[in-house]
Amino acid sequence: MAQVLEFKLPDLGEGLTEAEIVRWLVEVGDVVAVDQPVVEVETAKAMVEVPCPYGGVVTARFGEEGQELPVGAPLITVAVGERPPSGDGTAGSRSEGSGNVLVGYGTAEAPARRRRVRPGRPVTEAVDGRGAAVPAAVNGRAGDAEAEDGPVPVISPLVRRLARQNGIDLRELTGSGPDGLILRADVEYALRAAAPAGAAAPAAGPHAGVPQVTSPATAPVTAPRPPATAPVTAPRPPATAALGETRTPLKGVRGAVADKLARSRREIPDATCWVDADATELMRARTAMNAAGGPKISLLALLARICTAALARFPELNATVDAEAREVVRFDHVHLGFAAQTDRGLVVPVVRDAHARDAESLTAEFARLTEAGRAGTLTPADLTGGTFTLNNYGVFGVDGSTPIINHPEAAMLGVGRIVPKPWVHESELAVRQVVQLSLTFDHRVCDGGVAGGFLRYVADCVEQPAVLLRTL
Repeated sequence: MAQVLEFKLPDLGEGLTEAEIVRWLVEVGDVVAVDQPVVEVETAKAMVEVPCPYGGVVTARFGEEGQELPVGAPLITVAVGERPPSGDGTAGSRSEGSGNVLVGYGTAEAPARRRRVRPGRPVTEAVDGRGAAVPAAVNGRAGDAEAEDGPVPVISPLVRRLARQNGIDLRELTGSGPDGLILRADVEYALRAAAPAGAAAPAAGPHAGVPQVTSPATAPVTAPRPPATAPVTAPRPPATAALGETRTPLKGVRGAVADKLARSRREIPDATCWVDADATELMRARTAMNAAGGPKISLLALLARICTAALARFPELNATVDAEAREVVRFDHVHLGFAAQTDRGLVVPVVRDAHARDAESLTAEFARLTEAGRAGTLTPADLTGGTFTLNNYGVFGVDGSTPIINHPEAAMLGVGRIVPKPWVHESELAVRQVVQLSLTFDHRVCDGGVAGGFLRYVADCVEQPAVLLRTL
């Protein structure tokens, strides 16, 4: 006799209270294994796949794609009973739950992802717990990830979602990214190509609001023919929007960022100091390091090494304020956050134990987290627990900024662009590579003397990298 168990949206950690369903990975009637991912959700911190702790037959799903569910709401129900016979003719044992309700902590080996098929192709059948044949895709739905002719060159779940919402078949696109990777710009280009002449391009789903970029001329995109059942049409504006207005809900990552920034401004009495520094010698040192062979060292990694050395000398800034206890809490480790702009908005991945890493290790970790951020695969653990943040806003072509502290941290170091400027060097006027450094700090953890000392030490290391060697 099968037992029907209900699996609820688990607590994904770090105070998250809801998640948006991005994509269902199973259908009603599918057989699922213990710890098999059943749904892809987007939280305020990351895109994650949620594994089910039960093995059996899916009997119901709760929630539609695009719908937000609170933590604790039902996700699916699973009929747990006798498994169907295995390939060698023997019956399987009774399915048991893993007890796992947190993402990333499965107790069984992760099963291979179920192959999904293109619309219009024959749909295979699954076998439920009673041995009856059940269509793998009910209600006419079929997947858009992989098919008989191999995987689609897409990494970002957001690109898949944008294509799915607008009826675009990804296999008909030619990607403009590395090795033919299909990018968001390719899908948006295809949407414009498929729209009637003179019609406005469709909005890019719930993640609209970023500048629209066409694909390069050197990477042509084949305009798809939209399916007859899913015409490409511009979505209707919200009913509450007045003429000439566009309203974007503050939810997901954007909403989480808005809440955190507002809280930081409300609770932290911040102050900012800044200084110009001659980065010529630092740039020469990096060039020499990369000319020696081996993995290339990024400028961000060198700035991180300088930052962690400065925090060792001025630990007051590697801290947080426990307002309830009225205490300043200092940390003996540096979990270094760095600001990164992605399609999902601003995120701050965290490099764990940055103080114990060399420049090569930091470069590799920055690259890994940046790529994960662009692909939308950062986990909540990748985005939490920072003790200090490094913000390289120079990549946007600006010289300076007064950044808002990443609550509940106590300080943030900002780095502007490095550009040739007139500079007095060794008592003579010369053209040097100059950068503006800024430090925004919580005035409750220290006074101006500590903040100024930290920033001056950072500037000294930028101007004379040998200063850093004396402190290692």
